[in-house]
Amino acid sequence: MEQNKKTHLSFEVFPPKKDEEFDNVYQILRQLKELNPDFISCTYGAGGSRAGKTIEITSFIQNELKIDAIAHITCVGFTREDLHKNCEALQEAGVSHVLALRGDRPKTMSDEQYDSREFYYASDLVRHLKEYTGLRISGACYPEKHFEAPSLKEDLLHLKEKVDAGVTSLISQMFFDNNYFYRFLDKARAMGIHVPVHAGIMPITTAKQLGTTVSLSGSSVPKELADLIATYGEDKEDMRKAGIDYAVRQIRDLKEHGVDGIHIYSMNKVKTTTEICGMI
Repeated sequence: MEQNKKTHLSFEVFPPKKDEEFDNVYQILRQLKELNPDFISCTYGAGGSRAGKTIEITSFIQNELKIDAIAHITCVGFTREDLHKNCEALQEAGVSHVLALRGDRPKTMSDEQYDSREFYYASDLVRHLKEYTGLRISGACYPEKHFEAPSLKEDLLHLKEKVDAGVTSLISQMFFDNNYFYRFLDKARAMGIHVPVHAGIMPITTAKQLGTTVSLSGSSVPKELADLIATYGEDKEDMRKAGIDYAVRQIRDLKEHGVDGIHIYSMNKVKTTTEICGMI
């Protein structure tokens, strides 16, 4: 890997559930701008429940802050008709970059609705976006394989299909052991996947957060992180400091290995994100 190339920095934010909290999001974004990220991505609620808010936020990032904004789009969130409306609204708002995901199944979605979705896999969504829009498309990847994939090799074959369909960069699922990321990257490059891959880092600052995060992401927990939680989990401030330190050590090692980018899952926590960036 190249040792001296620039490692890009980016953040993920999410729309608040309550409309009255929106002013706070814009203040958070203004503060994140001070950290000079290369891009900021914005999620939305499962099933597209906050898709309109995602457009508002990404438009603010792109047009007011002058930072590359990436709007999340999921297979479970859109019919073809809704997708086209959403893409037109994004482009009218000056946003030209999306992250195409399969997405988590909303709790309110029935088996019948889920099984009859119009875009089954992210690669189906990518192909459709490539054919019908002029949007730039990023995708997700899983250093430890997607939890539903039978093997890393099969997961990588699907990833190659997604990249070949039009994905120009990848953002990884969170991971807590860098060796998984390096192994994944070597195998991906050997398979002909040469787009930039941004390493997803989730700072674990509470013991509860880890349980929720792992159950959703399928990421494994190395002994060092488990021991850290066992030692500091009962003390709020010590746990926060230890979690930040763990994330910083991960990021420093990734930078030394010349990775394409670091994508911090900020969880809208400016203080934590700022501290991490100050230390790296």
